[in-house]
Amino acid sequence: MTSIFDEAGDNIACTVVELGPCVVTQVKTEETDGYSALQLGYGERKEKHTTNPLKGHFAKASTTPKLKVSEFRDFSIEKALGETVLVDDVFALGDFVEVTGTSKGKGFQGVVKRHGFGGVGQATHGQHNRQRAPGAIGACSYPAKVFKGLRMAGRMGGKKVTTTGLRVVKIFSEKNLLLIKGAIPGHKGAFVIVKK
Repeated sequence: MTSIFDEAGDNIACTVVELGPCVVTQVKTEETDGYSALQLGYGERKEKHTTNPLKGHFAKASTTPKLKVSEFRDFSIEKALGETVLVDDVFALGDFVEVTGTSKGKGFQGVVKRHGFGGVGQATHGQHNRQRAPGAIGACSYPAKVFKGLRMAGRMGGKKVTTTGLRVVKIFSEKNLLLIKGAIPGHKGAFVIVKK
């Protein structure tokens, strides 16, 4: 993340996202596929790390193998197979976007960090080792079971997350960079999908 100053002099926290250049690797239409969509490829992949079916797929678009491929339904911009999509073609200053990515994995965590529990009895009334414990998890002899979905300790993070309502505050066209106000899911260098 970084920060910039707006016209009013306020400091805005931003995330820098590289959005291209992306190449159209497949055009789906209502007649052939039953729906309209554009498949975009991003990044460069070595030939030796690409399977033969993927090599043929990218050869149809007359492009080198791509690292990441994503499909976008009802894409507003008409592009032909093999054409390049730049950040200026899709986004404008002030647009509101949603960003989808995989959140940072935090491993196995207890109920205090994972769900915000306060512990058993807080830190008073003679409690000496119960501050981060989950407390009772079951009911009485009826129903005599623990209900599904009860908030307990477990693996945290590493899930698909979509953050909405983020605003584009600056565009660097020559480098295909987008400055988005606020934080987005994922670690540094992670792949994300940005939609209007």
